[in-house]
Amino acid sequence: MGDDSEWMKLPIDQKCEHKLWKARLNGYEEALKLFQKIDDKSPEWSKYLGLIKKFVTDSNAVAQLKGLEAALAYVENAHVAGKTTGEVASGVVNKVFNQPKARAKELGVDICLMYIEIEKGEAVQEELLKGLDNKNPKIIVACIETLRKALSEFGSKIISLKPIIKVLPKLFESREKAVRDEAKLLAVEIYRWIRDALRPPLQNINSVQLKELEEEWVKVSSAAPKQTRFLRSQQELKAKFEQQQAAGGDGDGGDDDEEEAVPQVDAYELLEAVEILSKLPKDFYEKIEAKKWQERKEALEAVELLVKNPKLESGDYADLVKVLKKVVGKDTNVMLVALAAKCLAGLASGLRKKFGQYAGHVKKFKEKKPQVVQALQEAIDAIFLTTTLQNISEDVLAVMDNKNPTIKQQTSLFIARSFRHCTPSTLPKSLLKPFCAALLKHINDSAPEVRDAGFEALGTALKVAGEKAVNPFLADVDKLKLDRIKECAEKVELVYGKKTGAAEKKEGKPVAGKTPALSGTAGDKEIKDAAAKPGPQKKAPAVKPGGPPKKSKPAAAAGMGGAGAKGKKGPETKEIFESELSIEVCEEKAAAVLPASCIQQLDSGNWKERLASMEEFQKAVELMERSEMPCQALVRMLAKKPGWKETNFQVMQMKLHIVALIAQKGNFSKTSAQVVLDGLVDKVGDVKCGSNAKEAMTAIAEACQLPWTAEQVVAMAFSQKNPKNQSETLNWLSNAIKEFGFSGLNVKAFISNVKTALAATNPAVRTSAITLLGVMYLYVGPPLRMFFEDEKPALLSQIDAEFEKMQGQTAPAPTRGISRHSGGSGDDGEEEEQEDVGNDVVDLLPRTDIGDKITAELVAKIGDKNWKIRKEGLDEVASIINDAKFIQPNIGELPAALKNRLNDSNKILVQQTLSILQQLATAMGPNIKQHVKNLGIHYILLLLQNNVRAAALATVNAWAEQTGMKEWLEGEDLSEELKKENPFLRQELLGWLADKLPTLRSVPSDLLLCVPHLYSCLEDRNGDVRKKAQDALPFFMMHLGFEKMAKATSKLKPTSKDQVLAMLEKAKANMPAKPAPPAKASSRVGGGAAPAKFQPASALAEDSGSNTMESKPDPKKAKVGGASSKTKGVQGKKVLNKPTLKEDDDKSGPIFIIVPNGKEQRMKDEKGLKVLKWNFTTPRDEYIEQLKTQMSSCVAKWLQDEMFHADFQHHNKALAVMIEHLENEKDGVISCLDLILKWLTLRFFDTNTSVLMKTLEYLKLLFNMLSQEEYHLTENEASSFIPYLIIKVGEPKDVIRKDVRAILNRMCLIYPASKMFTFIMEGTKSKNSKQRAECLEELGCLVESYGMNVCQPTPGKALKEMATHIGDRDNTVRNAALNTIVTVYNVHGDQVFKLIGNLSEKDMSMLEERIKRSAKRPSAAPVRQAEEKPQRIQNISANASMLRKGPAEDMSSKLNQNRNMGSHSETAHTVPREFQLDLDEIENDNGTVKCEMPALVQHKLDDIFEPVLIPEPKIRAVSPHFDDMHSSIASTINCVISQVASGDINTSIQALAQIDEVFRQEDKAEVMSGHIDQFLIATLMQLRLIYNTHMADEKLDKDEIAKLYSCIIGSMISLFQVESLAREASAGVLKDLMHGLITLMLDSRVEDLEEGEQVIRSVNLLVLRVLEKSDQTNILRCTRHLCIICWNFCTQKYFSYYW
Repeated sequence: MGDDSEWMKLPIDQKCEHKLWKARLNGYEEALKLFQKIDDKSPEWSKYLGLIKKFVTDSNAVAQLKGLEAALAYVENAHVAGKTTGEVASGVVNKVFNQPKARAKELGVDICLMYIEIEKGEAVQEELLKGLDNKNPKIIVACIETLRKALSEFGSKIISLKPIIKVLPKLFESREKAVRDEAKLLAVEIYRWIRDALRPPLQNINSVQLKELEEEWVKVSSAAPKQTRFLRSQQELKAKFEQQQAAGGDGDGGDDDEEEAVPQVDAYELLEAVEILSKLPKDFYEKIEAKKWQERKEALEAVELLVKNPKLESGDYADLVKVLKKVVGKDTNVMLVALAAKCLAGLASGLRKKFGQYAGHVKKFKEKKPQVVQALQEAIDAIFLTTTLQNISEDVLAVMDNKNPTIKQQTSLFIARSFRHCTPSTLPKSLLKPFCAALLKHINDSAPEVRDAGFEALGTALKVAGEKAVNPFLADVDKLKLDRIKECAEKVELVYGKKTGAAEKKEGKPVAGKTPALSGTAGDKEIKDAAAKPGPQKKAPAVKPGGPPKKSKPAAAAGMGGAGAKGKKGPETKEIFESELSIEVCEEKAAAVLPASCIQQLDSGNWKERLASMEEFQKAVELMERSEMPCQALVRMLAKKPGWKETNFQVMQMKLHIVALIAQKGNFSKTSAQVVLDGLVDKVGDVKCGSNAKEAMTAIAEACQLPWTAEQVVAMAFSQKNPKNQSETLNWLSNAIKEFGFSGLNVKAFISNVKTALAATNPAVRTSAITLLGVMYLYVGPPLRMFFEDEKPALLSQIDAEFEKMQGQTAPAPTRGISRHSGGSGDDGEEEEQEDVGNDVVDLLPRTDIGDKITAELVAKIGDKNWKIRKEGLDEVASIINDAKFIQPNIGELPAALKNRLNDSNKILVQQTLSILQQLATAMGPNIKQHVKNLGIHYILLLLQNNVRAAALATVNAWAEQTGMKEWLEGEDLSEELKKENPFLRQELLGWLADKLPTLRSVPSDLLLCVPHLYSCLEDRNGDVRKKAQDALPFFMMHLGFEKMAKATSKLKPTSKDQVLAMLEKAKANMPAKPAPPAKASSRVGGGAAPAKFQPASALAEDSGSNTMESKPDPKKAKVGGASSKTKGVQGKKVLNKPTLKEDDDKSGPIFIIVPNGKEQRMKDEKGLKVLKWNFTTPRDEYIEQLKTQMSSCVAKWLQDEMFHADFQHHNKALAVMIEHLENEKDGVISCLDLILKWLTLRFFDTNTSVLMKTLEYLKLLFNMLSQEEYHLTENEASSFIPYLIIKVGEPKDVIRKDVRAILNRMCLIYPASKMFTFIMEGTKSKNSKQRAECLEELGCLVESYGMNVCQPTPGKALKEMATHIGDRDNTVRNAALNTIVTVYNVHGDQVFKLIGNLSEKDMSMLEERIKRSAKRPSAAPVRQAEEKPQRIQNISANASMLRKGPAEDMSSKLNQNRNMGSHSETAHTVPREFQLDLDEIENDNGTVKCEMPALVQHKLDDIFEPVLIPEPKIRAVSPHFDDMHSSIASTINCVISQVASGDINTSIQALAQIDEVFRQEDKAEVMSGHIDQFLIATLMQLRLIYNTHMADEKLDKDEIAKLYSCIIGSMISLFQVESLAREASAGVLKDLMHGLITLMLDSRVEDLEEGEQVIRSVNLLVLRVLEKSDQTNILRCTRHLCIICWNFCTQKYFSYYW
């Protein structure tokens, strides 16, 4: 009991883990109670995350049962339960399903099902499938049962069937009967959901088992199964299901939901793909070309055997398809033709959509043997299913003109079969038009079999697309043939069933009073009479040709007119047809509705009576009902004498107004319109009556549709000679197009009339024609100009000016004729209209067939080994395309040849090939889409190559503009490209998708294949890839939906999944709406109704701008982006202004965004060669694009647009803004400094002086700010900026050179002068003499200011390099070199002559002469050097401490003085004035110094040359001068380090003592970080100086040398005791250090020193510290390198000894 009392006190979670089973049992019971009462969001749940697996795997059976109950409650209620799915499901499978107790098994199944309910079905299913491999049959049976229950309850939409079906055959082979029986039950359940799709995967199981299954399958109910258990996200479906259950079963409304809930499963998707290419016989391609038909047959039989596999793995089948097509097309043996056709059919069936790129029409139907014909039919039918009718339309149409009747017959039959697989959306008017035109020829063919096939094809088209779509193309077909077509249509059975509009439903179900007809002539009676009579009509009104689909209310189904037409303004669904009535009939009908006095006075000689008659006429018309108005009779009365020759303008105005009223209120037909149009056109130019005539014409256009009315009106106007009428007609048409829109207009006819008008002598006619062209340009776009390129230059310039005025404008939304154009069909109808506009223009372009010019010789030339010949071939192709302008799709073998050139080793040829492909896209137009799969996807491969990336992207965009995006997104090609882990490819591809997806209204389902790779891009190592993926995410979600995107995360790792889901939630908030369909309020261009390729350039630019903004979702801009996308099609151009306003508001924010670790990451990327290193002679596009991409995340978008604008004025604006924000955004500037400096280097290459001056102004302010902020320029920033700044020092303009020198001066405050020296020395190698001279002068200033130690890599090498310029041919350079050497001489004395080496006699004499002329005294130089070095340190320190006091006292002022003196060195004073001033400053400081340092200064002032007492490093306090260097720490450290290598021993000891004290203080040691290599190099230089110079100098006191050794070794030991600093030493520096220390230990002269033994011991200790504390990788590399040197040396000695 004591034990019990102990565990009873424990918390619940500890009880659950207790070693006593009773304690665990009690814990599980309490946990069960707890889980049932706490809130689902409580933090308490998280305590049990790691325990739930133990609940289900408890070793005690009693405790396990209770644990399972608790686990079930946890999974059901906890919000974090999903995190336990994998481990708990695995525990259930392995530790619960094998238990003997049925209750345990039931609870295990319930837990699995509950996990599925909380959206973790994939993980549970994965564990259950793993359980099927368990050796314990109990576990296998339980897993199968769980899968069956899950499928039964959740359905095939939640449970993935493919992996289950894959293991089913294996389960049927099990030796355990229980397993086989359970597998049988599972197979029956699967069959219930997918029916016959299950048969093919199970065909190979035991025949007895298959028979038993067949028997069970027969018993399965034919009713569609329903999901009975729902996921947490399906609560709406659950509620609906419960309502249906409560109502007593299925309701009528549930049918649609059922169909939606049960996805159609394709058996093909359940099969495993088989790879066959590697299984082809090795000699297949030899045998297939063999002369003996038996060998060819063997080869084909081998292929036939392989293609019998129902599903083939994707691969490169191009060669195989090519030889099979060759056999079909050219082999003389019909048996082999049939066999090859079977192989092609097998390939097409096995590959499906992947075969689409190889699809092409087979031209062997001239064979009449049934077996060959049947094989060919099967082949082309199978091939058709792999592609689309659009893609093969060109090939099929070309074959239809063949003279062979058998070929024509079989082609028509193929078209008929193909049409059966189409729907109204996949068989648009653009396809119907050419096919119907070709089939009309076939129905008039002399061969009966050709006619029959043509009738069948047209009947199928009628059945699929409906009468409304097909009738316009059958207008000239006689009655008998129309009846035959209709008869064929009734017999057709479609693959997808009958899913058409209301008109077709009426066709299938004839209604009394209405029988749709295919032609349009009415009987002698009026329409209303025909509509009133029941039964079939003799000739009923036909559907308007070219009219869009429309809605029809049920009330209108009884017929047209009467009640069906009441309540409507005009006839909204049918075009009115009526025959021409005689004048007697018209008078009789008019008399029935008009007053007698009105008719009598119509032709009165008194105009007042005629006017009174017109007033009565108008009143009568206004009171008439639509059904009672005899329109033709009334307008004929108006045309009665005097008719349209009326001389009184008041009567004429009234008459024209009445015409408009009749057209608006009555059933106005084209027959009636023909009566009045001629008169209207005759009066349109009248000053007084013209406006009424135009009003009447507009009313007629609304009644009879604008296309027909406009064609009639324009033709009549140009048949007259009155220019006024012609001009006003064109003006009316311009306005009518704006009111009605452009849909259905006959562009070709208008263009012909416009050309006639442009040739008119009357300027008003020409002006009106140009105005009309401007309106047409709004809808058609740039292609319109192509039709007028042959006009005179003056006229063409006027046209261009009109087009220019239209740039940027969007077409107005149609306000008239909307009911006739938008009823019923919604988006599809609009899309068809848009397509017609584009296709009309495309059809009109004169296209040249260049197939005969693409000869075998040309193709061979393109593939030649010699690149020059390949280039010639490409030049010829470009020339052919240029000459043709617009080409037909027949280009022979050119695609294959160009495809090979895309992988050419010569990048120039790749660029040229891409250029040709762009030409092809423009020249071929939409027909280029048939080459997308074969050629287009290969551009994307080129996106990863820096030098052709831009060209490849431009080519892809050019093709996509012509083809649309559907072809690019279909299939797996795009996802395969995105799968490749190439950061450049991924960046470009995702950026391209982010641009294109927002513009699409729908996408193929294959886009879902890209989602897993999109998720991997979200976690890519490359930051740019991640950013592009995040930009694209909302647009993927826009098309796929959040649920599908979230479901696709199930296969990610848990950590990745959480991150991705968080991004999805964020993207969901920013997800834009799909582009609005071009509906009523949209315009044909601005709203997106016309194809993009026909939009004006400005419209395209606006669209692309809008898309760009949408593609970068920002939480702050989400609302704006959403509004833009939703209203883009509705508001046209105005919508585009909203983002601009938002951007203007954003200009008030920061211009530089601080990205944590952004700069460091960029440096790592450049160091790791992930991005281009900033190194070029002139900036190339890829550098600019890279910089633009890097800036996108940390520079305001609007500023970036200014910075990378093509106009220099925008650069000035950007610089002005940067100057304005410099002081306020110091942190932001520093975080983006590397990018800012890179951008400024680009400005150095600008030719505009104002930009350059503004740049230099900004740089001066920038470096001042950086100096004040104590910023130290990084190596990356320096190397990417200083070399380009030095280039500008050679500018011809003095003002620029002066500014550059001032900037160099300021840079020494934020970057070590010794490193600056190296860059400036490189500048002396320039070809620009001014640059060489200025650089040499700058070097002299640096030496004078900082001493000889600033010279890099060594003073000797630097001086030798400078001395070479004494012999320069340019006088300025010679003088600059001499002045610089003289400056060094003044500092260093006669030692200069040793350092500069051997000079020519001439150069030496010039140098000596210049030195003599100098006022300096070299004899005092060595002493002065020793005296002034300590002073220089104090001077620099003092200046640094005074930085905040004022710019006049900073180091830059000193350098400026030196520069000014440099040009007058010959007359300079012996002692520079600044040194005296600095000494005074130092003396003033000495009063406050309380250390040994003043003794050094006092010694120097008194000229006492005595040994300096150096304090012991252990007790030395930090120099106050060192503490005063807080103003510019980095500069001061660099300066002090430079003194370490000084030739003066005392100066070096002083510097070492200060640095040693810094190393000894933990709180200050870190300031040396980044300077370690620099310090060690300086120390090594001092060691070499001791070894080579001091030890050989007998005048020097050896004790001084020993002290120097002691200081050097002591400071380095202090350094290597600070491990963080020691690890900064690089391998190269460590190698030199170890070499120097070993050399020191081996120097026999050291042993002769008094403290030599102590020095050697110290060196040994230092070596141990170096080995112990340094970075181990670096020290190993260093020692290995030293060993290699030693080995090489010993080897050479060995061989030299023996040989």
